[in-house]
Amino acid sequence: MSARDDYLARIGTLIRDARQHSGLTQSELATELRTSQSAVNRIEKGQQNLTLEMIARIGTALDSEIVSVGTSGPSHLRVKGGTQLSGAIDVKSSKNAGVALLCASLLNEGTTILRKVARIEEVNRLLEVLSSIGVRTRWLGDEGDLELVVPAQLDLAAMDEAAARRTRSIIMFLGPLMHRVDQFELPYAGGCDLGTRTVEPHMTALRPFGLKVVATEGSYHVDAARGVGPERPIVLTERGDTVTENALLAAARYDGVTVIRNASPNYMVQDLCFFLEKLGVGIEGIGTTTLRVTGKPRINTDVDYAPSEDPIEAMSLIAAAIVTQSSITVRRVPIEFMEIELALLEEMGFRYDRSAEYAAENGQTRLVDITTYPSDLRAPIDKVHPMPFPGLNIDNLPFFAVIAATAQGQTLLHDWVYENRAIYLTELNKLGARVKLLDPHRVLVDGPTHWSGTEIVCPPALRPAVVILLAMLAAKGTSVLRSVYVINRGYEDLAERLNALGAQIETFRDI
Repeated sequence: MSARDDYLARIGTLIRDARQHSGLTQSELATELRTSQSAVNRIEKGQQNLTLEMIARIGTALDSEIVSVGTSGPSHLRVKGGTQLSGAIDVKSSKNAGVALLCASLLNEGTTILRKVARIEEVNRLLEVLSSIGVRTRWLGDEGDLELVVPAQLDLAAMDEAAARRTRSIIMFLGPLMHRVDQFELPYAGGCDLGTRTVEPHMTALRPFGLKVVATEGSYHVDAARGVGPERPIVLTERGDTVTENALLAAARYDGVTVIRNASPNYMVQDLCFFLEKLGVGIEGIGTTTLRVTGKPRINTDVDYAPSEDPIEAMSLIAAAIVTQSSITVRRVPIEFMEIELALLEEMGFRYDRSAEYAAENGQTRLVDITTYPSDLRAPIDKVHPMPFPGLNIDNLPFFAVIAATAQGQTLLHDWVYENRAIYLTELNKLGARVKLLDPHRVLVDGPTHWSGTEIVCPPALRPAVVILLAMLAAKGTSVLRSVYVINRGYEDLAERLNALGAQIETFRDI
């Protein structure tokens, strides 16, 4: 292969990865570029000459730092592993609570101020969508405080569809918008590649409020009957977080009482409940699976709210300490949502100290500081599997793959929720792990592992991508993790913050 052909092939690979991470098909990208699917296919295979103008157009279409020209953002990470971490680090606010609260701001006719919102790509996409339909958004200062003012009339026809398709959170517009507009369209949601995620549980939650949704190519067509409410308790067919949040958002401005059964009591749902209470909505049963909501038909309140810290980020940082045999202090850990994980880690031999509890800025969530110590781990006796809260968090399960790889013995992980997320965990084998895929939901991990550096393309699922980065911290030598946009969707400045603890992670670009 000539140097020119090699260069085209590398560019093609970058474009393919960026497209997949953006949730677009080749045909959809071709439509945005006003070209054919076969042309996009040739580009991704490195069989098409590209002008700088075309590369720039592709970058714009994919909203990607990976292929756009003249941007300074990182696209790949180079990791020098095998060093211990030290120092202290604060857990940032919850990504999932942040996006739910951005959607909830559409309920409010007053000014909404959210404190220390994570500046991540998922939030950026939602802000682009909100701004496009007329919401005034403004960052205040350097701490991530955000002001939102919703106009009396939203311009849904002007919605930024490209941004909307790059976030799964857009589906949580259904609950608030049904109170404002009789008919509207929402683009299909994108986000992580975690298999088929049906919208039907959302429909089960929202039909009692008179919502009708017809899915056509590319969009949901929505008809709302305002003033309609449930005649009996809503029973969710799936105890999902976003499903529960959508039901809450619909109930918040219904002039009556809504009972939601089989509700998720997870951390982001609780944050949304605390926020709605500040808007004057009555909610009984927060933290349980039955919520009783007394709505307000009109909400016009100036509200100031600080979402609580992210238990998944806390788990990420604790896992980083475990795999690198490090002693660090992770501050502001929301302990209520980490107790099962820590109990399991204790069973495996993890040694740590924890501080007395103190309150988060929302006045509700209980926080602790955790100091880790180098520990010799052994495999747990039973399989590791997630459960709805108060069980082991579904998003924390992948971290147990890299932790189990450092432990003595054999660990079975059962990721029963997602169709294909477990498959991505086998990428750890490229770094020296022994992860055997039993079926699309189960992996068997043999430890301990002698990690060694290599080059890996970031999988298109957020948590497995971070798990690979953590393994690279433990691996001797230099590793490269390519196309890390998916990590930036869920974590703010993760590489820089790990570097502050002594990691050696360099960001770089190819083109």
